[in-house]
Amino acid sequence: MANIREIAKLAGVSVSTVSRVLNNHPYVNEKKRAEILKIIEEQNYVQNSNAVHLSTGKTMVIGVTLPLVNNQYYSSIIEGIAAEAAQHHYKLMVCQTNNNPEQERSVLHLLKNKKIDGLIMCSRSSSCETLNEYAGYGPIITCEANDTTSVSSVHIDHYQTFLIGMEYLMKKGHRRIGYCIGRKNSFNSQHRKRAYYEKLRSIDVTPSPEWSFEECLTIQDGKDVVGKLLQTEERPTAMIVSCNHIAAGIIKEASRLGIHVPEDLAVVGCDDQPIGELLEITTVSSSSTLMGKYAFEMLHERIWTQQLDGKKEEKELSPELVERLTT
Repeated sequence: MANIREIAKLAGVSVSTVSRVLNNHPYVNEKKRAEILKIIEEQNYVQNSNAVHLSTGKTMVIGVTLPLVNNQYYSSIIEGIAAEAAQHHYKLMVCQTNNNPEQERSVLHLLKNKKIDGLIMCSRSSSCETLNEYAGYGPIITCEANDTTSVSSVHIDHYQTFLIGMEYLMKKGHRRIGYCIGRKNSFNSQHRKRAYYEKLRSIDVTPSPEWSFEECLTIQDGKDVVGKLLQTEERPTAMIVSCNHIAAGIIKEASRLGIHVPEDLAVVGCDDQPIGELLEITTVSSSSTLMGKYAFEMLHERIWTQQLDGKKEEKELSPELVERLTT
C-alpha cells in the first residue's frame, strides 16, 4: 500500500499539497485535486489517522453527552450539532449518561486523555466544581446555563419560558395551575420553579403540593400524572409542562379518562418538539436545533484557538409563545 510521499511523487506535487487534498482544504487547484484523488484511489491509499492526530494535535472527534438517546428534545440538539460538525469534518461520539455523574466523569476523562477534542453537554448532573476541574484539559460547552467560572454555555432562558406560559394561562383565567418538570434539582428546573412560584404569588395563590410533578422524563410519566390528578382533592385547571412529549402523555391519557382538554384541563408545553404541532399543543417554543448549532460553533472556535479557560461566554435563546388548541 502506498504512503503519502509516494502519492505526492506520482502526482508530481508536494506532500503538503496531498495533505490539503486529504483534509478538504479549499486552496488546491480543482484539476490537480481530481488528479491526486484519482491516484489515491488507484493506489488504494488509506490515511493513517494516528499520524494525522500526532501532527495536528486533533482527533477530529467531539463528545456529546445526553441523559437519554430516545428523547426528541435532545435529538433536536444533536441534529443541530451534527449538521455543523459535518461541515467541519468532525465526527460525534454520543454518550448516554442516564443523569449519572460517574458516567459523565468517564466522558470527561476522554477529554482529559485527549481522546476527544471537546465536549458538548446537552444536560448535566456533574457539579460546577467538576466542570471547572476538567475545563483546563479541553473546551466544554453546556446546553444549559451554569455557575462555573470557565465553562461557556448556549442555553434557553427557562425562567422566561415558564414566565410566558404562566402569564398566558393566567390571562385565560386560570388560578389553580400545576407544573410538570424533569429533574427537580437541575439548574433549568430551579429557574422554572422560581417563575412558577413568583407568578402564583403575584395573584395571592398558594399552590397545593399535589399540583407539582417532578422527575417526569417520559410519555408514560405524563400519563401517570393524570392518574395522580384524579386523586387530588382540588384538581388544577391548567398544567405547564417542561417538555412536549410529556404534555402529549398528559393530553392522551386525559382524553382516554374523559377529561376534556382544554375545557377541564388546559396544557402548555415548553419546547419545540414536532409532537407539539401534531397534537396542537400550545407551546412556549425555542429552537433546540439552533442551540445545537451554536454550541458546536462555540466549541469549534475554542478548539482551534486553544481557548481552554478564562473568558466565559454565554449565548441565550429567547422563547416565544405558539398558541394552539390545548388552552
